[in-house]
Amino acid sequence: QVQLVESGGGLVQTGGSLRLSCAVSGRTFSVTTIGWFRQAPGKEREFVVRISWSGSNTYYADSVKGRFTISRDNAENMVYLRMNNLKPEDTAAYYCAAGGRSSSDYQRYSYWGPGTQVTVSS
Repeated sequence: QVQLVESGGGLVQTGGSLRLSCAVSGRTFSVTTIGWFRQAPGKEREFVVRISWSGSNTYYADSVKGRFTISRDNAENMVYLRMNNLKPEDTAAYYCAAGGRSSSDYQRYSYWGPGTQVTVSS
């Protein structure tokens, strides 16, 4: 099993910044990719960004490219999502997930954290 716990969400004004954290523990040797997804009320879960477990490869959704940055602390098994220039449409519950292959499809991820809420006020 792999356990993930997100933190760092909150309420921020348009144009503001937040840094989300994802703590990964358990059988991490089975993890290939960590992805961040988000889900707004009434909408489907949406891919945001993913990073290889080694930290060497990243891939961003077009909607966040240039504003969000994913990074990884190998020593601490942490993954971070720095979000700048936030917009009201970024409002959602944000989830980190662990998977065995590089993908933007949420169904490819086996392990999920409980999520953290990000709300961007206009």
